Amino acid sequence: MGAHSAGCACREGELNEVSALAPESLGPTVTVGEILVEIMATTIGAGFLEPQPLVGPFPSGAPAIFIDQVARIGGAAGIVAAVGDDDFGMLNVERLRGDGVDVSAIATIPGKPTGSAFVRYRQDGARDFVFNIAHSAAGETRMTPAARDLIGRAGHVHVMGSAFAIPGIAAIFIEAVATVKARGGSVSFDPNIRKELVQGGEGRKLIDDMLEVTDLLLPSGDELLVAADAASEAAAVERLLNLGIGEIVLKRGSDGSSHFSKAFGRVDCAAFTVQEIDPTGAGDCFGAAYLTSRRGGLPPADALLYANAAGARTVTKQGPMEGVSSKAELDQFIAAEGREVTA
Repeated sequence: MGAHSAGCACREGELNEVSALAPESLGPTVTVGEILVEIMATTIGAGFLEPQPLVGPFPSGAPAIFIDQVARIGGAAGIVAAVGDDDFGMLNVERLRGDGVDVSAIATIPGKPTGSAFVRYRQDGARDFVFNIAHSAAGETRMTPAARDLIGRAGHVHVMGSAFAIPGIAAIFIEAVATVKARGGSVSFDPNIRKELVQGGEGRKLIDDMLEVTDLLLPSGDELLVAADAASEAAAVERLLNLGIGEIVLKRGSDGSSHFSKAFGRVDCAAFTVQEIDPTGAGDCFGAAYLTSRRGGLPPADALLYANAAGARTVTKQGPMEGVSSKAELDQFIAAEGREVTA
């Protein structure tokens, strides 16, 4: 997954500690969205058109993976979500609780099952999914008194584009962002967008509204161009930074990652070479490690190194949360690869 280096390379700009991201002392990182279980086929093929062996259930859901990694690396963390009164819901809540996540705002919805995703890999490595999210307990995620209490204590809100599949979720994010910004907090946005989503006026407006309040943008690949409505990476970065976004961190997969900001310029970080078993959750763990490192005071170069390491370790385990890493595990992994944190 890319070349090795001693650390990450900084180009352009002065290294300083300027950051638009609220420090850990202001309050926990909070996110909102789907919690589900993932059940995987153990065979390779197209879809689920015949009986086949399965493995799982594994705790999952992009916001749940993200917030679990925040807690595991040492950040204060909480999630607003909903699960069913069933084993799948208990599996998720206990994993999050055990890893240090504040689960007080996870509602249990009677009569609705916990969300689920059945996954099968194709020969080319692509995946087929059968989801039940909108019609599961996740689809009943609401702004409850417990959710308002958690958000009222938060220092940072992380918005995940995948969560917008839940009806009414946008209104929860709008209130959460307003509440946290009012107390001096910050916002990150992992768009997880597709061109099809933003072709309509409503989808484009949703993205633009989020970009106006975002302090840290975490796109993957072409999501950067879609978010900025630009034809080139350079033009996209310039347009988004001029909107007032403090930091852009581009996830490049096997080509590593890059940070862009007016305070630090461009910082590139090479990926780690690992044997990929399951890519699910890599981007979520990457974003969580980067954000938490920055909120903890680390400069972008070190935050990128931790983020790349977290993403790399995640893909070496089967199951979305099975490769979530503690800071000690990341330090050991980075050192074993001959690289080092500078701060």
